[in-house]
Amino acid sequence: MEPENQTAVSEFFLLGLSEKLEHQPLLFGLFLSMYLVTIMGNLLIILVIITASPLRTPMYFFLANLSLIDIFFSSTTVPKMLVNMQTQSRSIPFAGCLVQMYAFHLFGTMDSFLLAVMAIDRFVAIVHPLHYSVIMSPRVCGLLVGGPWVITNLQSLVHTCLMAQLSFCASSEIPHFFCDLMPLLKLSCSDTHINELVIFAFGIVMGISPLTCILFSYICICRAVFKIPSAQGKWKAFSTCGSHLTVVSLFYGTIFAAYLQPAAPTSSQKDKAAALMCGVVIPMLNPFIYSLRNKNMKVALRKLIDKAASPES
Repeated sequence: MEPENQTAVSEFFLLGLSEKLEHQPLLFGLFLSMYLVTIMGNLLIILVIITASPLRTPMYFFLANLSLIDIFFSSTTVPKMLVNMQTQSRSIPFAGCLVQMYAFHLFGTMDSFLLAVMAIDRFVAIVHPLHYSVIMSPRVCGLLVGGPWVITNLQSLVHTCLMAQLSFCASSEIPHFFCDLMPLLKLSCSDTHINELVIFAFGIVMGISPLTCILFSYICICRAVFKIPSAQGKWKAFSTCGSHLTVVSLFYGTIFAAYLQPAAPTSSQKDKAAALMCGVVIPMLNPFIYSLRNKNMKVALRKLIDKAASPES
């Protein structure tokens, strides 16, 4: 395409989940409710962990960080989607689109890294219980959280800088409810080979590394648990991993179901479904999974509620 025929795009239009106006009130009410539950549930988890002294351990430190990331992850897409539904305006500025893309990939990748960190924590607790407090020192815990922050910010920065250099001269309609990498690349009239190569490289490294870490950790955990002579001891060891395994299964099960299938005409719908699960549904479910399946969390939560409900003396 000749340069003189290119028109700069200053904004994009998000087509959302449904283009039918009669669906908007129902979708607005549904996702507003889910978003409020996500925010309140994860804030409650963080509050319980901060206020309950028995929960001041590495395991719950990582859980508090996961809850914080889930709040940010959900807030990246849902508020803008709700505003678009309410105002019937689908536009998003080019700069806002880049910011949303940056944040979505930052917090989405941080989610996977934190799940890997939590698997490492369970591995140390079960395989090396006598050295747990030494190995999982505050410095190590800080590095296990801080390191992924640096790596994921670098990934998102590279994607965003490369995207910002592209020209957009075709349709400005994005068939999604937020700005994502691949839908944006399809709208560009520039050469996107470098972008696609970087996406593939980061996808391999950032996708496989956390999953490999999780699988290796649980293989070692299983080997250690099977050596425990009593059935009660085996159950006690496995019970500390139940919530984490549930969240891991939901997170990676969604990704595998959406992206390991052959390309199809409905691939954009699968992308939307996967993004909704990972960025909206799972962050909403995590507080319930960790509070309902964790005895210490339930006790601390009950104490916090009783304290809040009791009149001040």
